[in-house]
Formats: sequence, structure tokens, C-alpha cells
Amino acid sequence: MLGPDDPPPATTLNPDAGGPLLLVCDHASRAIPRSLGDLGLPEEQLCRHIAYDIGAAEVTRRLAARFGATAVLSGFSRLVIDPNRALEDPTAIPVVSDDVVIPGNRALDAEAQAQRVEALFKPYHAAVAAAVVAIRSRGQVPVLVSVHSFTPAMRGVARPWHIGVLWDNDPRLPVPLIGALKADGRWCVGDNQPYSGRGTLGGTVETHATPAGYPNVLLEVRQDLIATPEGADLWAQVIGDALEPLLSLPSLTAIHHYPRA
Repeated sequence: MLGPDDPPPATTLNPDAGGPLLLVCDHASRAIPRSLGDLGLPEEQLCRHIAYDIGAAEVTRRLAARFGATAVLSGFSRLVIDPNRALEDPTAIPVVSDDVVIPGNRALDAEAQAQRVEALFKPYHAAVAAAVVAIRSRGQVPVLVSVHSFTPAMRGVARPWHIGVLWDNDPRLPVPLIGALKADGRWCVGDNQPYSGRGTLGGTVETHATPAGYPNVLLEVRQDLIATPEGADLWAQVIGDALEPLLSLPSLTAIHHYPRA
């Protein structure tokens, strides 16, 4: 499926970093393998949030640079296959996204789906797993931070949050992070808003952190705030300033399995 001119399915920054922080960006890219053309979509649709998380890669790269941390970024559009979904989830290869029909995803047979899994989905998750193994090999407990972005409005309903902190059953990182972001005083901070991390199964955090008992959090930054380099600079600083003192918390150095509610 992938040709010599296609980007790799995953890019790992700072693979030899010495700390426990691991950043992941599941929807970093809007790239589509050349063999799939444009999935039948016009360019203006491929520039929208349905194709990738606008600004998330830029924030992730800046955080990786600030902390000297390992970061894994996807190299393909979520429209081809979404690495933040379980493979059995019907939205893993979406036929419709935000009311937009994806012609190139309609009536895919099992072989076509398997090609995307083997060429893109599995290599991305293998890169995340390798980063986790590298941290564990140093005797450290990985601290996984997943970076996403969300639209300012969905189906005509405004979303007031500047940033959302999503989490399930492990409070070690998200609860103090919410407190730190709120203490800043400038931001509307969502606690499991605009989406909820409760009871979600099959995503990157749930695959690589939750079952192993590693501290984790998923961040959603509003896209209009990080659509420019200046916005990405600001929000990498905001997140970094809130996150930095928390990384020394003793609770983050332990493996702990929290019961699901």
C-alpha cells in the first residue's frame, strides 16, 4: 500500500530520551497513501478536522522539544484508518465523518481493510509500544500524554472550553493537571469535556497505558487556538508549565491498576 513517496506510518522524536514522559499524537497528519488517491474527497475536506487534528502535531513537537521527551506521531489521515480506535469499531475506517461521506471507504472488502491495518495501524502502534519498552528498559514507569484537538463548534453548538482533560479511572495525572490549568485563571478547562474518557476502550491510551497501570492523560486543545505557529507556541507553553511540576510527583513513578467505575 505504501510507496516510496509516502510518509512513514509513524515518526518517533527523541527515541533515546532519558525521561519517562511519552507523548503521542494519533491524528498528527492528513496524509493519504498515494495508492488511495484522495478517497474521493475534495481538497477543502482534506484540510478539515475530519482528516486530522489541526495543530496537534505542532503542539506535540514543541512539548517534545521542551521536555526532551520521546514523541510518536502518526503519518496518515484518520480518514484512512483511525489509530485511536479499536479495529472492531465501525468508525475505525469511517464511511461518514461529521456528515461527510467518504467515498473511498465505502464497501471496502476484508482484504482492503486488512491492507490498511497492516501498513498503517499496526506500525503506528508498534512504534508506541517500542517507545514504552524503551522507557521500561531504563527502569522507569512511562507517563503517557496523548495530544488531540477539537473543533470550536459541533453541529452548531459552541464549545466554550479552551482545553479538555480526558481521563478514565487513573486520577494521578489528570486531576492535578486540571487543577494547575484552572489555577492559571485564563482558561476554561473541561474535565472530560468536550469528550469523555470514561469507559472508553480500544484507543491508544487504553491500549498502551491503562492495562499496564501507567499514568496517563488525553488532552484536547481547541483547534482555533493552535491553528497558527504562534498559537501552538502559546499552548505548548501553557501545557508545559502546568505539566512540568507534576512530572516529579512520586505517584507517577509507580504502576497502579485502578478499578473501572
